[in-house]
Amino acid sequence: MDETAIAFEAPTARAVATASGAPLDRISVRDYERAVEIGAFQSERGVEQRVRFNVVLEVRRHDAARDDDVDKVISYDTIVEAIELQLTTERINLLETLAERVAERCLEDARAVRVFVRIEKLDRIPGTLGVEIVRLRHDAETIHPVAPPAAPETAPHPLVVCLSNAVLHGPALGAWLDAIARHDLPAIICVEPTVEPSPQSPSKLVQRRIDLLSMEQNAWVLAGKDKRCVVVNSRTELDWAVKHGQLSVWAPGKIVMDAVPHPRDISPAALALWLAREFDAGRALLVGLSAPEDKLGVAVRTVGADSPPEIGD
Repeated sequence: MDETAIAFEAPTARAVATASGAPLDRISVRDYERAVEIGAFQSERGVEQRVRFNVVLEVRRHDAARDDDVDKVISYDTIVEAIELQLTTERINLLETLAERVAERCLEDARAVRVFVRIEKLDRIPGTLGVEIVRLRHDAETIHPVAPPAAPETAPHPLVVCLSNAVLHGPALGAWLDAIARHDLPAIICVEPTVEPSPQSPSKLVQRRIDLLSMEQNAWVLAGKDKRCVVVNSRTELDWAVKHGQLSVWAPGKIVMDAVPHPRDISPAALALWLAREFDAGRALLVGLSAPEDKLGVAVRTVGADSPPEIGD
């Protein structure tokens, strides 16, 4: 069977057609459907759509059938749990990303060799659209081994600083930025929404987006005031910035809307503490803002907007 003929076959057929070397056993979960929030388009935010999973996991030979020993086989739950765990860990934009994460989780078991993952959206078009990937354990003996991923670089714990509008638009802003830049820890700066009142919104979701966009607007205002400040909006950018000591100003929309579960309180101080917890920050400093009742286990220090610009130890 050639590549064209098997392109639209089920993952099980593809597994058989592309097998090489000694035959492998296979377990599968077919037509597993879940309603989830997924997608990069704005129309896919805040709504659920049906997604179908087909997964085939090839495993090393074993004698479980002879011994009738359930502990010697990989359970079908391994596949289902890989799907469910990923769906509840974070909001995903791309099917490609979701497929990759599910495949990685399936291959964590040392008995697994190769996995086929097909994911399809059922509600976007009259038919179905989707992706299919094939992944191999790095120590598998069939096909071509894939090098194991490099150990992640350890990032320092950042300092999260939330500046009020009184500081952002006040005469002491430069002094505060100097103090933040001099501190030993790399900093992530959060800001309040703009002072203009937001229009009446038809839903809580729309108002939430307006509030987040308002904070992002102020982030760009701050970046325009001082060239040391770089606006960042993704975890990848923030991880890189923390590792390289960049003075970052957080535009919160993407990370907040992608989070599972979403942070309930998106007031500036509460959101700063949520970010501090998410990035395992050493502590958080609120300048010109009061600390929320729920500090989320973060060490918080508050100072007035007119206090001398001093970060402390």
